[in-house]
Amino acid sequence: MRQFKYLLLGLVFFWGMSIQAQETGPIKVELVEQDGKWQLLRGGEPYYVNGVGGKDYLDQAAAYGANSLRTWSPDGAQEILDEAHSRGMTVLMGLWVGQERQGFDYDDPKSVKAQLEGFREVVKTFKDHPALLMWGIGNENDLFYSNFKVWNAIEDIASMIHEEDPNHPTMTVTAGLDVAEVQLIKERAPSIDIYGINTYAGLLGVGKELRQFGWDGPYMITEWGPNGHWEVPKTAWEAPIEQTSSQKAASYQERYNKGIAEDTDMCIGSYVFLWGHKQETTGTWYGVFLADGTETEVMDVLEHSWTGEWPKNRAPHINSFTMNGKNVTESIFTQQGDVCTINIDAYDPDNDKLDYRWELLPESTDIRSGGDAEAKPEAMDFKIIKEENGTLQFRAPLKKGPYRMFLVIYDGNGNAATVNIPFYVKGDS
Repeated sequence: MRQFKYLLLGLVFFWGMSIQAQETGPIKVELVEQDGKWQLLRGGEPYYVNGVGGKDYLDQAAAYGANSLRTWSPDGAQEILDEAHSRGMTVLMGLWVGQERQGFDYDDPKSVKAQLEGFREVVKTFKDHPALLMWGIGNENDLFYSNFKVWNAIEDIASMIHEEDPNHPTMTVTAGLDVAEVQLIKERAPSIDIYGINTYAGLLGVGKELRQFGWDGPYMITEWGPNGHWEVPKTAWEAPIEQTSSQKAASYQERYNKGIAEDTDMCIGSYVFLWGHKQETTGTWYGVFLADGTETEVMDVLEHSWTGEWPKNRAPHINSFTMNGKNVTESIFTQQGDVCTINIDAYDPDNDKLDYRWELLPESTDIRSGGDAEAKPEAMDFKIIKEENGTLQFRAPLKKGPYRMFLVIYDGNGNAATVNIPFYVKGDS
C-alpha cells in the first residue's frame, strides 16, 4: 500500500539527510537564460520545481516525487526549513505583504517602512539556510485593490532582498493574470525575478497570455488545482457546483501535462494547491487530503506526473451520480420531508471493498475571498430510509433552504472518492 511506501521513504529521507541537515551556509539559486529558454539552477545544477502548497504531510510529498514546498508567510520558518531539508526538499518562503482588502494602507509611510524592515530581519535570519529556494513577496495583493503603491512597496522589498541575500531570487504572486498587473510589476517592481500566478481553470492559457502581456522572464504556477468555486456552473439559487474527486483528478492531469510541463521555455515549475485540507466554500473543494488524512484520486495523478509511475493501489473512481433522477446541473429542488434518492455509479480499480459515508450540511454562508479562513457548517441529522452500496434514500429536511449532501467513498487503503450534491428544499406552496 502507498502508506507503507511513504513511511519507509520518509525514514530513508530523514536518516539520509540527517548529516546534510547539519550543514550551514546557503545553496546558491540562480536563473539562467539562453535563446529565450529559462532555467533555475540550484548549486549549479538544473532544478525543476514539482512543489506542494502547504507544510503538512511532507513524508508523502517527498515519497510521491515533490521536491519543494510553498509557504505564504515566514511563521514557523525555522522548523519548516529544517523539516524540508531533512527530506531533501526546498522552501519557497512567503513574505505576507499587507493587503489593502484587509486594511493595510499604502499611503501610510510608517506602516510601509515597518513592513520592509520587518522583512529585512526575516531575510537576514533565514537567508543562509540550505533549504531556502527563493522568496515569495506577497500573495494576490492585486485582489480587490486600488492603490498601485503596493507594487512600489514590493519593489522596495525585492531590492532589499537582493542587497541582503544575493543567493536567492525573488517572486511576487498575482491572482490569475491581467495585463495591467503584468505592466505594473514590470514598471514598478523591476527587481522581481519570477512572476508567480495562482490559477485554476485558466491555467492552460497562462503561458500564451504572459507572452502577449509583455512578460519575457521566467514564471511559476504558484497555486493550481481544480476549477475554482468562482469558475464553475451554479444552481438556480447560486450555489457553486463542485467537481467530483475523479473530475478533479482529470483536471489536474490535463493542467500539469498541457499547461505546466509543456512550457519548457519559461515555466520553471509549480506548487499544487492545496497540500492539506481546509474549508473553502466546502471542506473538500481544494485539499488533496481529507480532514482525516485520506487521499483522493488527485494524488494518483500527482504521483504519476512527478514520478512517471502510478501507485500500486488506486483511489475509487466516480463515474456519475444523480439525485431524484436529475443531474446536479439541473438545479435539484425537493419539498420539505419528501423522500429523496441519490444514486452513485462508482468503482474501485483494485476491487477493494467500498465504504460509503454520507453527511448532510446546510449550504455554507461563511464565504470569503483570497483563501481567508472560513467556518464549516454543522452537520445535520437526517432520516435514512434505505442505504445500499451507492444508493441512498432519505427524507429531505423540514426547514426550507439550500443544502448539500456529501459522500466520501473509502477503499480501506487510505484512499477515497468525494462528491457533493447541492439541493434546495422548498416550502409549502
